[in-house]
Amino acid sequence: MRSRHSRSAVTAAFVALAVSATATGAARAEDLTGTLKKIKETNQITIGYRDASVPFSYLDNEQKPVGYAFEICKKIAEAVKVHLKLPNVEVKLNPVTSATRIPLIANGTIDLECGSTTNNPDRQKQATFTNTHFLTATRFVSKKTAKLDKLADLKGKTVVSTSGTTNIRQINEANTAGNLGMTILPAKDHAEAFLMVETGRAVAFVMDDVLLASLAASSKDPGAYTISSEALSKPEPYGIMLRKDDAPFKAVVDAATAKLYKSPEGKALYDTWFTKPIPPRGINLNLPMSEAMVKTFANPSDSPDPAAY
Repeated sequence: MRSRHSRSAVTAAFVALAVSATATGAARAEDLTGTLKKIKETNQITIGYRDASVPFSYLDNEQKPVGYAFEICKKIAEAVKVHLKLPNVEVKLNPVTSATRIPLIANGTIDLECGSTTNNPDRQKQATFTNTHFLTATRFVSKKTAKLDKLADLKGKTVVSTSGTTNIRQINEANTAGNLGMTILPAKDHAEAFLMVETGRAVAFVMDDVLLASLAASSKDPGAYTISSEALSKPEPYGIMLRKDDAPFKAVVDAATAKLYKSPEGKALYDTWFTKPIPPRGINLNLPMSEAMVKTFANPSDSPDPAAY
């Protein structure tokens, strides 16, 4: 039989362990800072979504947000729940626009911004980004019957781009540098520019490839158009935007996105939104992963520098 003294010693030891565990748990909770602390205290994580950035983040026919970047944000939210060991954290949704997305990240209204937001040095001064989920570049769309694929194929031809964009500046610079003799027409908007190709007033429309894919997919005859394999610019990275100077939260988000992009699930997610019919109208962007995107998914990067891709 154990003595009263030995029983007391065992009891004291258990009490000490319990106190230690409680203190450790309290210390861990107190150690949380920034967004992770905010999520734990409010039991909420808020995703900012766009209503018309097809196929990244937009509303379906039930007015619910869907899209490629939106799905990535949902994956991040699940990873945050696991990290905090809080499976019941509520995922709130908050609409944002191009004008409000950075202010709403900065003031804490939203914790993640999912859309078609370019990660560049200017934005890095106001926010930060996780690993790149898409690379856009300047290319051109033309009719398949014209058999145009490289910049050199446009020599001496009439092309169009949207007035006031970096894309029209790029094609003008390429025209001069290559002495290509193109006639470059400015259009008031993307719809007018695409119509000029559709009606034969121009052989090609120069713009961001993902916008060209969306316009072609939404046209009367999507199968009649092709997008050039050659890019006229370096890649521009899109990323999920986070608050600036919040390293612990960024580390969790970076780990979650890197794991997703490196896995077969990442490629499948891309294919779902860029190579298959998407809601609500069933259009297919027919935009398979570029060689640069394949490399980026294999080696995830949050760099804002186009040269890094």
